[in-house]
Amino acid sequence: MASHTFQAYDEELRFLATRIAAMGGHAERMVEEAVAALVNSDETLAEAVVRNDAVLDEAQREIDDKAILIIARRQPMAIDLREIIGAIRISADLERVGDLGKNIAKRVSAAGQARQPARLFRGIEALAELALTQLKEVLDAYGSRAIERIPSVRDRDEEIDAKYTSLFRELLTYMMEDPRNITACTHLLFCAKNIERIGDHATNIAETVHYIVTGSQLPAERPKEDESHRVVVSGD
Repeated sequence: MASHTFQAYDEELRFLATRIAAMGGHAERMVEEAVAALVNSDETLAEAVVRNDAVLDEAQREIDDKAILIIARRQPMAIDLREIIGAIRISADLERVGDLGKNIAKRVSAAGQARQPARLFRGIEALAELALTQLKEVLDAYGSRAIERIPSVRDRDEEIDAKYTSLFRELLTYMMEDPRNITACTHLLFCAKNIERIGDHATNIAETVHYIVTGSQLPAERPKEDESHRVVVSGD
């Protein structure tokens, strides 16, 4: 009987890990497709991304309900409790990543009203590639419980912030050069900010993985904001 109970408990924990992996893959695809829709002005793809967000919403609710049930039934301790709490935290971050992808998709139509230079879209694509690489690495770390790369993942978040700040400056300059660009570039700015926030959520997941494995929190000194508030563009 005890063996059966332990087996059922292990299966419940594996269910959480499996659902997190599925959520991660879905969130990655949503962001990839949202950025592709933005770059190619593909409104059909953008609409599909918006619809697909419901999958992540439902998955998060499922994980939350299952985690609460496991805690109530099993009264887990130590690493098992951290696994369950970690699953709740990671699913919340992934649901937000999906929301950010959906927000990008919602701006595809408005951003495409006046086509902007290709270099601006290359900047968006480069920023998205950095954020998605960050997200993939932390999800791999969650799956393997390999935490040795987590410090470098946190450090790379600064690279994402720097790229976003550079893109912010470029978009602002372009708007000042021609006021007709203001509407489209403003939507691109919001898209870039959404991508930068995806990097922040990936870093949150990295910190949660470290907590699950070690039981300790990483130091909180890492910077959590971009430097776009310091950007000043001369009107001369």
